[in-house]
This record gives sequence, C-alpha cells and structure tokens, in this order.
Amino acid sequence: MQQKTRIAPSILAADFARLGAEIEAVDKAGADYIHVDVMDGHFVPNISFGPAVTKAVRGVTKKTFDVHLMISPVDPYIEAFVDAGADIITVHPEAGAHTHRTLQSIKSFGKKAGISLNPGTPVEVVDNLIDLCDLILVMSVNPGFGGQKFIDSQLAKIEAIRKRIDATGRAIDLEVDGGVTAETAPRCIAAGADVLVAGSAVFKGGPDAYAANIAAIRGDG
Repeated sequence: MQQKTRIAPSILAADFARLGAEIEAVDKAGADYIHVDVMDGHFVPNISFGPAVTKAVRGVTKKTFDVHLMISPVDPYIEAFVDAGADIITVHPEAGAHTHRTLQSIKSFGKKAGISLNPGTPVEVVDNLIDLCDLILVMSVNPGFGGQKFIDSQLAKIEAIRKRIDATGRAIDLEVDGGVTAETAPRCIAAGADVLVAGSAVFKGGPDAYAANIAAIRGDG
C-alpha cells in the first residue's frame, strides 16, 4: 500500500557556505527526510562530501538522514556513515560484488537499508534483495550531477517496483530522485512513489521560498 508522500530535499543543491542553516531552513519548511548525496568522483563523475561533513550537520535536525552512497567500493564506508548519523543508507548494486551482504551489513548496525537503481539497471535486480530493503530508490536521471532532466522511461520502473513492494505487504519506501519538480512529481506519485528527492526545485529562491517549493512538489500548493 502506497504511503503518504514525503519530501526529501537533497542538500547537494544547498548553499554549502551555509549548509547547517540550509538544513535547518528546509526542516522548518516541511521536509520529511534530509537526502544526503555522497559522490566519490569514481562511481559517479562528481565529488560531494563524506562522513565528516555528514556528521558535522547531523546535529542541526532530528529529521531522518537519508544517505545515498554513490561510491564504489561501498562496503568499507558503511560503518563511517553509521557513525556519522545516517538513518537510512542506500547503495547501488553495481558498487560491490555482494549487494545482499552489503544490505545485511547496514541492517546489522540497526539502520534502514536501501537499494538504488540507475536508469540502465533492470528492475529485476530488486527481486532477490527486497526482503532486506526498507527503501528502493529509482534514479530518474543518471547519477552524478544535479539539475538534470527527468527520464520518462523510469515511470514504468516505478510502477513495476510498486507492484513488488505491495506484494510483500511491507511498508517499504519507494523513492524517486532526479529531475523531480512540481511538474514531474504528480507523475511519480501516480506511478507509485511515496518519497520524492528534490534538489534545485526545493532550494530555488532562497529560504523564504522553501516552504512553498516543498508544498508545490508534494501537491499541497
């Protein structure tokens, strides 16, 4: 059963000179999760930040820290992000040889575990992992950069994963990341998504605009 729509602003689009204040601002503006995009310049063609920055800003909000690890190899860094305050840790199946073991590792620390599917990753990848998943993330752009255009073909993947989640009877988050705006969000929700990651669409216009931006993506305004 699809859960209520939650919004996870990606801090990759925030003003890094004021990162703590930016997270506080989107928290107050109605964010449900804080989406933390970690990029290594190897698995994806960009570098963002690591566990030290994640830990530094953890204390400014009590909202769920939704940490998306776009790094390879991923296994050596799981514990560091646990220690940094991650609540959910999402990994890519291409980022290690044994994704099932990686998800087991995340859950062994008492954290929620997620799997992320790139646009070219087949939906069937989740079939032997879903029993360990608390979140499944559909990338609706190729990861590595913010501000990209939504890839329409991923809507069918969202629908296919929605059916798989519903068949489990479990409340697994179905998250979409990439090109999510007030215009594309309703299509994602209609396809079955219940967590929407948005970067530039949330952080445009400065702190005074964040509440209206979040409401527009959620469909409240």
